[in-house]
Amino acid sequence: MSFNENSKMKELIANEEAKALLEKYVPGASTHPQLNMIKNFTLKVVAGFPQAGISPESYGDLVEDLKKLG
Repeated sequence: MSFNENSKMKELIANEEAKALLEKYVPGASTHPQLNMIKNFTLKVVAGFPQAGISPESYGDLVEDLKKLG
């Protein structure tokens, strides 16, 4: 499976490599208490929420690294 900014959070969390990258750029993302509420949202949508705490630089790096997985 390939990953990108349109991957759903539940897909990223279900894959160990993608989950590790998510944790690298957004520590605690895979265990966040509100994860269940956003699991069907894409990474792009979640990154747009200020509460996500994803800087534009980190977001770009994360997406590039995710694309390399698949």
